[in-house]
Amino acid sequence: MLLFYPLIKIWVRFALKIFLRKVTIVNPGALETRGPVLITANHPNSFLDAIIIGALYKHPIHFLARGDAFNKPWHAKLLGLLQMIPVYRLSEGKENLVLNEQAFRKSKEVLSAGGVLLIFIEGICVHKHELQPFKKGAARIAIDCKEIPGMKVMPLGLAYDSFTRFGKNISLNFGDPLPVASLLPYEEETKNMRIMNEILYSDISTRIQVPANSANKRKNIFLWLPAQIGFLLHWPLYSFLSSSIAKKTNGTVFYDSVLFGVLLMIYPVYLLLLATVLCIIKIPALVLFFILLIHPLTAWSAVRQRRG
Repeated sequence: MLLFYPLIKIWVRFALKIFLRKVTIVNPGALETRGPVLITANHPNSFLDAIIIGALYKHPIHFLARGDAFNKPWHAKLLGLLQMIPVYRLSEGKENLVLNEQAFRKSKEVLSAGGVLLIFIEGICVHKHELQPFKKGAARIAIDCKEIPGMKVMPLGLAYDSFTRFGKNISLNFGDPLPVASLLPYEEETKNMRIMNEILYSDISTRIQVPANSANKRKNIFLWLPAQIGFLLHWPLYSFLSSSIAKKTNGTVFYDSVLFGVLLMIYPVYLLLLATVLCIIKIPALVLFFILLIHPLTAWSAVRQRRG
């Protein structure tokens, strides 16, 4: 179980190389920051935000995630393996709010042990780059953990050039870690919550820099042929999955996250089934290896050549 997180992180990093066209990181040195640190980020694109941050960050991250995702036992088990901590909103049932005390206790345990904790400070996900009003959760955690030696808070602004297109550009703009004492100057808890949210709101709002859509820029002629091959190889699988998931997630913010998650699980199975069929029809081993190798390579090429 201890190996699950680092192993899935390697696979997710590989998958993101295909799913995303370009990742721009401002202040990349922040990815090396050791805990105790509370990362406070905006939340424009559901679970994909956490997936990307967790995959790129150099150290293991614990995530605060919406509690309704943990309703089924096997969901709770899997999300727990991914180091996610459930936190509940009033809209998810007043009876669940008492469970947030467990989330705050777990958060303090993570930070006390020198860990890294990510919270989406708006407390809600909307497909917008305009910041929503901040909730009190991040400030509550900072106040609970202000006595931890070396405790820091790091602002982060996320932005996408599209919330639905496969092969998107994303910007991650990290601020320098701030000593928690600088965000909590008062004795009164209510004032500290307000001033911390005001400081972070001002900071994060300047870090949300929507990347340009590079899909229609001049194409790389060397990628044209492998891109066409990649499109033909993957079109049946991708078109079926994307249309099915679009229907299932219609009216929600989950399309990108669900599509990525399904492809992450389905693609290795797809390649395994393809290899099985090729073995049955006695394709030579060298040819089999080549066919399996060109699938991800041509998919990568297709994403970079795709228009719009």
